[in-house]
Amino acid sequence: MTIISTAASIVLLVSCIVQVIFLFRKNEEKISAFLLPLTAVLLLTVTVIRSIQIQFIALTGTFESLIFYSAVICIITFIYRMQRFIPQSKIITFISSFLALVFLAVASSPLTGKEALLPVPALRSAWLLLHVSFAFTGEAFFVVSFAAALAGLFAKTEEKRLTYDKITYTSIAVGYPVFIAGALIFGAIWAQKAWGIWWSWDPKETWALITVLIYTFYLHLRLIFKKHRKLISLIAVIGFLCTVFTLFGVNYLLPGLHSYK
Repeated sequence: MTIISTAASIVLLVSCIVQVIFLFRKNEEKISAFLLPLTAVLLLTVTVIRSIQIQFIALTGTFESLIFYSAVICIITFIYRMQRFIPQSKIITFISSFLALVFLAVASSPLTGKEALLPVPALRSAWLLLHVSFAFTGEAFFVVSFAAALAGLFAKTEEKRLTYDKITYTSIAVGYPVFIAGALIFGAIWAQKAWGIWWSWDPKETWALITVLIYTFYLHLRLIFKKHRKLISLIAVIGFLCTVFTLFGVNYLLPGLHSYK
């Protein structure tokens, strides 16, 4: 598994390097269009092998979650690149790919346990699998929205700001209900099954709610004040930073019921 995850990291690193080379060129590069799905396949292979070893879907630990998260980011970035409904941007593809690489680097670091062990009884739940998979899928869409919002903050023309705003909104509009379903709804059901309580104001629960509220604020603000694009983009950036803090900051700084994740 270590060999496969390392291979995935190398493939994704090559993809990022190629993207940087073509970032400021007019001609398109096609190599990363192949490398992104290859990375996702390799990472999902790690998940499958690990699941077979522990005889349970491998999505309960930080290492396993980050492997899945990075794979979904690569898939969504690849879909964004291949679609033809909204304008594409090389910088968005690069930022999204680079963030997937960063999450893979964290997964490979000493911060995460990599042993393939059967999870504790509280984690052996279909509701937990739905909770984790939907939450990270929603966050993967937020990665693309973050990339677009960040590009929008530094865009020099109104035309580019409009394009980045559209991509930001589209990504959040898709990821928002998926994240709510995973982080709040399925998470609450699992909490009730595991701990006998729907909501306990655990730090991770609280920050997941804060994240949802920020993205809710973004959607309302964009509907009412479309012309304030820089402010709207900034809120989208803050929303994604909250997902990062919910994922890492809560685990290592705010101990609670989710600390083992």
